[in-house]
Amino acid sequence: MQAPLFTLDDLGWNEGFAAAFESLEDDELVPARVAAQHRGGYDVLTEGGERRVRLTGRLRHEAASAAELPAVGDWVALRDETVHAVLPRRSAFSRKAAWAPTEEQVLAANLDAIFIVSALDDDLNLRRLERYLTLAWESGATPVLVLTKADLCEDVAGALLEVEQVALGAAVHAVSNITGAGLEELAPYLAPARTIALLGSSGVGKSTLANRLAGEELQRTHEIAEDGRGRHTTVSRQLIRLPGGALLVDTPGLREVQLWDADEGIQEAFTDVDELAADCRFNDCSHTGEPDCAVQAAIADGRLARERFASYGQLQRELQRLAMKQDARLRSEARKQRAAFARSLRKASW
Repeated sequence: MQAPLFTLDDLGWNEGFAAAFESLEDDELVPARVAAQHRGGYDVLTEGGERRVRLTGRLRHEAASAAELPAVGDWVALRDETVHAVLPRRSAFSRKAAWAPTEEQVLAANLDAIFIVSALDDDLNLRRLERYLTLAWESGATPVLVLTKADLCEDVAGALLEVEQVALGAAVHAVSNITGAGLEELAPYLAPARTIALLGSSGVGKSTLANRLAGEELQRTHEIAEDGRGRHTTVSRQLIRLPGGALLVDTPGLREVQLWDADEGIQEAFTDVDELAADCRFNDCSHTGEPDCAVQAAIADGRLARERFASYGQLQRELQRLAMKQDARLRSEARKQRAAFARSLRKASW
């Protein structure tokens, strides 16, 4: 069966990517968008259809970290069946990699919007949503809260109000993958050539939502367990083209989401705390015991939830610890470079 053909515009190509591609100054290269990553290579979409490609040894060797290698959603430059360059990203959802204390993991790149998916059941966790929102704002894409399993929630309006209090600046939608209720509210985000990622914990209904949006079963799903929890089904990230022309990145459920360089994201996610802090008497107020602290005053009179401020402090401390580890790594690498240079001088003197 012949692979479907796409135009670059259908895949999200724009003038910025075109300019970056032209700067490579190589007529033998062709642009492609990464649709899936495998242990031995990548599936990419080109104007000629889908292809399986691999990295050049030089690209892999010269990458300073795994974050510089292609991720799902990236635009790359191909020659024959090899990737020779990754074009600059206009957005990327990243977290701290689980395998290293100071490594970035890019989950998806060049996104227009991020659907942060959570279920309206006993697993609804506002603190987890704040963490996702922090990284989503940092990514450069537009965060959207999509609350699934509305058909199982007795008080949808109350749950929406609760979530909206922590989702400042982000739209919130309640949907049911079973009945289809609320799915029409997602249509404005799914314009042709726009790229949307589904992110969330295991079992919240991401794959079922993807199937609903596609109008067919793209992802295998499991029945809800007796305790009401969904079951994890998606095993890898992949870019899917929806019937209306939007591009959807479905991802496996995330067991943990550790922050990665999210200073701007935390300011966006906690604008209420930052606005209150601006009214404190001292510019360096720690909001723990100083006089005339506007943040503590807001907690005392109920304008700011104590749990939300505690979450803000926890995320700030996590970012500080990450920065310290990164600084320590840079110092260690600098020491190694100085030692290697000294050894080279000694050998030269022999």
